[in-house]
Amino acid sequence: MTRPLSLGDQRDTALEHAARMVANAWRDFDTARDVETETSPALLDALAEPLPTGPGDVLVNLDLAGDVLDASVAQARPRYLAYIGSSGLEVGALADLLAHSYDINLALDARAATRLERQAISWLAQFLGFPATAGSFTSGGTISNLTGLAAARERALPGSRSTGMCGHRVAIYASAEAHYSVTRAAELLGIGRDWVRSVSIDDRRRMRPDDLAARIDADVDAGITPIAVVASAGTTLTGAVDPIGAIADVCQPRGVWLHVDGAYGLPASTTSAAPLFAGLDRVDSLGVDAHKWMFVPKACSAVLVRWTTDLSSAFAHDEAYIPHEGDELNAVDVTLEYSRPFRALKLWLALRVHGADAFRAAIEANLEQARLMYRLASERADFQTRPYPPQLSIVPIRHVVPGCPDVDRHNDELCRAMQRDGRVYVSPAVIDGQTWLRPCFTNFRTTTDDVRVTLDVAAELGAALCPQH
Repeated sequence: MTRPLSLGDQRDTALEHAARMVANAWRDFDTARDVETETSPALLDALAEPLPTGPGDVLVNLDLAGDVLDASVAQARPRYLAYIGSSGLEVGALADLLAHSYDINLALDARAATRLERQAISWLAQFLGFPATAGSFTSGGTISNLTGLAAARERALPGSRSTGMCGHRVAIYASAEAHYSVTRAAELLGIGRDWVRSVSIDDRRRMRPDDLAARIDADVDAGITPIAVVASAGTTLTGAVDPIGAIADVCQPRGVWLHVDGAYGLPASTTSAAPLFAGLDRVDSLGVDAHKWMFVPKACSAVLVRWTTDLSSAFAHDEAYIPHEGDELNAVDVTLEYSRPFRALKLWLALRVHGADAFRAAIEANLEQARLMYRLASERADFQTRPYPPQLSIVPIRHVVPGCPDVDRHNDELCRAMQRDGRVYVSPAVIDGQTWLRPCFTNFRTTTDDVRVTLDVAAELGAALCPQH
């Protein structure tokens, strides 16, 4: 008898069909497209249909799902240079299929899966050069930052998870260009966004340790308790890396928790960019998104902490529905989430299959592509670059046409034109009030030819746009 939600005798056929679709997608990602697939009227009609009440053919609907995916913006494509994308690493996709098929929950002890996650956390810490004693995989940088700052709040104000702020005035410190997830964490932790101190940045858009020290000392003198400092290891806007060692010199004598938001840039600490991250071994916690510059599919972020007790102080609890074996901590005693999918598997499997050196080489290649983009754009009369080379792999550039009356409008429209064109997908960035194109290299499939094509496409479309304004 066929179970109501079983694929029955179609299961093997459906799996084989899906495998062919995946293989076709992987082959398609090997090279860039000249145009993007349009969303057809038939597909739009299908996506406006009401709720199905009866069964449909599994192969037909798999193909429909494939059509949706093919007509979507895919970050895995080699010329997707917008925002900070992931690459859909093939072995990571396979790990997701396996993990979702078994549907393991890492809230409590999941036996071998729990031990694998601990090993993956240990490997990630070794990869980054951070002396972590604990950590966990999360859905993204926002939750990783929130977790680290929750631990920081409990250390600064013991018992605050129970009693709240109790009238305490507290503050978090981050650079003026820190990711908004830091502010969001302050909102959710009851600290309040108005108490996130915006520390000034230097001419390379890095946090200034002298301003940080002055702000902390002024707050302490005013009776305000510092909760944590958040250093950015690769800002989203320009890829700036705050001087972690100098910031640690401010935090340690003052007893202030130092968290590093390394969601994007931290994997580069293992490459020629390592000097930018000096002092990482001195921080209290960090967050890093493996689904960004370690190439695995979303969602696969991680938070690492120096001391396990900091996490348990912030999250441990004893409920009748949560079994404990002696003093053994469950994952829910050191993490924010309860139902936790097996995110660790994709990074663990990727490291076993490819090895750490292959990841370092791929990141190094992206750094070289960013340097090439900067050099080529700097040599051309029709492009502007920033006054210094990229610290990591974000390379803001501006297309300039002689006589163009509004360069900002021109680059904003050029960005939209490039997104419509489909050959290269970039995003805009507003830096000091000016609009820039913002290519970002975080894909192991991207090549040096793609760098040159990006500039050529921008120049071609830009030249056609300028007469319009």
